Amino acid sequence: MNRLSVGGVVLTLVGIAGYAVGTSVAYPGRSVSVTAVMVGLTVAAVGHTTPTEDTP
Repeated sequence: MNRLSVGGVVLTLVGIAGYAVGTSVAYPGRSVSVTAVMVGLTVAAVGHTTPTEDTP
């Protein structure tokens, strides 16, 4: 796995943890956890793809 993919997975896990905590405790900025999950999944998907061209 490359760094971009790992970063996306970590961001997704942090977002899921923030969402889980937000379901039981009201804290400011808990809506950011949903955004973190969406961005994390996108970054993980982009980091996982291979380039279409042959790169040396």
